[in-house]
Amino acid sequence: MYRSVPLFLALALPAFAAEPVGVAEFEAFATGKTLTYAVGSTVYGAEQYLPGRRVIWAFKGQQCRKGFWYEEAGQVCFVYEDDPAAQCWTFSRDGDGLLAGFTGDPEGAEPIRVQEGDPLTCAGPDLGV
Repeated sequence: MYRSVPLFLALALPAFAAEPVGVAEFEAFATGKTLTYAVGSTVYGAEQYLPGRRVIWAFKGQQCRKGFWYEEAGQVCFVYEDDPAAQCWTFSRDGDGLLAGFTGDPEGAEPIRVQEGDPLTCAGPDLGV
């Protein structure tokens, strides 16, 4: 997922200390779905998980970004066409969804809530994927 959650949100929230799910479990959970990402109850973006570890990410109301994900040291790392820097995350189970923690977030950052959502809607120019 393309990482741009405002730092002030990450700094003001409680700690994330859940046991991560394995990468194979993450892949089985995500592939073929569109997942929403939220801080608290506010959804800020969604990502469509395609076969072959390909993804399409969009912040709410913004253009889609194509990318891919891979495993590195038990983390799920994303790279997008407009940013070659890897964005690495850990995921853990949370009821019927997941909690996501960004590698490098400060101590005390709240996890991102990840739930299955509606199909991804891309704002121009890549309408439909």
